[in-house]
Amino acid sequence: MLASAAELMRPPTDTIVAPSFPKNADWINVATLKIEQQAPRPVLIDFWDFCRPSSLHALRYIEEWQRRYEPAGLRIVSVHAPGFPPSHDRDLVEAAVERLGIEQAVLLDPEFEYWRAFNNPGWPARYLFGPDLMLTDVHYGEGGYEETEAAIQELLGIDEALTGLLDPADAMDAKLVVPTGDQPGAYCGPYGAGQVWVVSEGSGVLTVNGEESQIDAAGAQLVIEHGQHSEGVLELSAAPSLTVHATCFSAGLAAVSA
Repeated sequence: MLASAAELMRPPTDTIVAPSFPKNADWINVATLKIEQQAPRPVLIDFWDFCRPSSLHALRYIEEWQRRYEPAGLRIVSVHAPGFPPSHDRDLVEAAVERLGIEQAVLLDPEFEYWRAFNNPGWPARYLFGPDLMLTDVHYGEGGYEETEAAIQELLGIDEALTGLLDPADAMDAKLVVPTGDQPGAYCGPYGAGQVWVVSEGSGVLTVNGEESQIDAAGAQLVIEHGQHSEGVLELSAAPSLTVHATCFSAGLAAVSA
């Protein structure tokens, strides 16, 4: 089954004002922020989870936009909403922020308070607000990066080359093959995907198809990368000190016919 990245939801925007940040929210990288004090700068709200591969895929672009456009006035707020047990641990989130080199403001949303203010459907999700804090652009899921960046440049009055795609699979017209669904725990069995990830907690040896590797950080770990959709058989086992919460499969590009 093939799906185009262009099919990912990009809903219409309207005269929607940016919701206020929760009053007692916990923050990383900044002191407490108030959304009302961000005007007249554009604000990009990014919902993510360090344990979700899709969030890490999108994070590459969020970090590049932070580097390129924060000096020009863009404020990025990455809202961390937990989807796996390690994601509820503040210390693990903070360690992940440091390990991943995240420099923008991170709002911790463990009770999904800010999530509910958006009626947000999942991870990742981006909401771009203009200098008047009115919603101008939305994207749910992976993809749509060039469209979001063009909208950022328009709000900032910038006309320059876009970052470009960091992976051909990120193109809006990319033909992706739907991968095997995510599986609980350390999955063993047949699969089809472009990438295989495990969501783990603790420290210890992970064995993937006979190859051992030491895992020392909680979160999503990329264990197999094919480059395009491939079929295979997975054998996973983890040391007792390493908990595997899920095995996740990411879509890959359809193979080019000869």
